Amino acid sequence: MTTTRTPRAPRPAARPNRQAAHRLALLESMLRVRRFEERCVELYSAARIRGFMHLYIGEEAVAVGVNEALTDDDAVVSTYREHGHALARRVPAEAIMAEMFGKVTGCSRGRGGSMHLFDAGRRFYGGNAIVGGGLPLAAGLALADRMTGRGRVTCCFFGDGAFAEGEFHETANLAALWQLPLLLVCENNLYAMGTALARHQAQTDLALRAAAYGMVSWAVDGMDVFAVEDAARRAAEGVRAGTGPHFLEMRTYRFRAHSMYDSDRYRDKAEIEHWKERDPVEGLVQRLQNAKELSDKARTALEDRLAAEIDAAVEAAEQAPEEPVEDLLKYVTSPVEVTRP
Repeated sequence: MTTTRTPRAPRPAARPNRQAAHRLALLESMLRVRRFEERCVELYSAARIRGFMHLYIGEEAVAVGVNEALTDDDAVVSTYREHGHALARRVPAEAIMAEMFGKVTGCSRGRGGSMHLFDAGRRFYGGNAIVGGGLPLAAGLALADRMTGRGRVTCCFFGDGAFAEGEFHETANLAALWQLPLLLVCENNLYAMGTALARHQAQTDLALRAAAYGMVSWAVDGMDVFAVEDAARRAAEGVRAGTGPHFLEMRTYRFRAHSMYDSDRYRDKAEIEHWKERDPVEGLVQRLQNAKELSDKARTALEDRLAAEIDAAVEAAEQAPEEPVEDLLKYVTSPVEVTRP
């Protein structure tokens, strides 16, 4: 499914020498995202999590595979569907769950909730509730790195719906013009909220459209974590080599509705079931089992360990304090008056 678009992608880097331990680590990361999301559904249905919530179920290979290609010094800018990105970036499940509960121990002190996860220490510069809103922020981070000579990559995730926003086109143009160290990752799950891609874009080959801005661009099977990791490594290496921004169109699919408020009546159920046959998590499980690298006992032990981790995160979130009313104006304005020349 991987297709090279003009201008051509760089020569493929050597495929990583994946040891069994690495493949199992990929599975653990993907399962962590899946089980965390499933628990969030239960908590939301019980009204213990409130507000808007957008699930990442079905797209786990993208977040995990891309983050495998990034270093701790790189930056990640995300969207409102960012639980998977944050977990893959190693933001602790406990801090994310507390944020979902609106508790002060959350990664955004309970002020952001599901759509505004943030962890500066891990260079995870947030979810963003505005479609495409993270793109210019990512360009700014990349520009700062280029101007200061830091050899870092800024990775920006966004959905196919962002192609209808000016922020994408402005960012793509400036990134290519200024040769910014920017990795643009479009999670094309075929729907912008309830609107199918073909109903809002005349050209549905998004990698081809991105290539028109003069950046290296290609499409990737977003349901295969190995394909994602390989493509992300090639792209990140190209960015670090100074060849300018790279664009990856991750062709993936969300198994759940756009958000918990969405009745999901715009998709044919047969289409959903067809994509579930390519479940990235179960597909990796099958590959590992076929290779005799994952036994039923090991799978059960992994599931039990992740369940305990998520149980602990939920318990900690329930016990955590809410922010005191007298602190609500903190962090709204700078604590120090700035003297301007």
